[in-house]
Amino acid sequence: MNIYVSNLSFHTSEEDLKSLFSNFGVVTSVKIILDRLTQRSRGFGFVEMASSDEGNTAIGKLHGKEIEGRSLSVSVAREREERSTRKNFNNNDYSRNY
Repeated sequence: MNIYVSNLSFHTSEEDLKSLFSNFGVVTSVKIILDRLTQRSRGFGFVEMASSDEGNTAIGKLHGKEIEGRSLSVSVAREREERSTRKNFNNNDYSRNY
């Protein structure tokens, strides 16, 4: 089961998150999302747990729990939506002669 965790402290590590969720079952992976430019946490991440029962227990116990001064938001992760392609900002639609 894939779980979305938000409102994380910028100091929370993947190991911290794994340790927290391990109290409720087997954690198969943890990923905190980083800003591409600064490589600093964006304040959210994903935890993959081995079973739905364990995942649902973790969600029930951890949603709203205060960790490092922040109240966690924990829910079932939604499937990633396909992103639309960006327009090329160098094409003539965006360039103007002033």
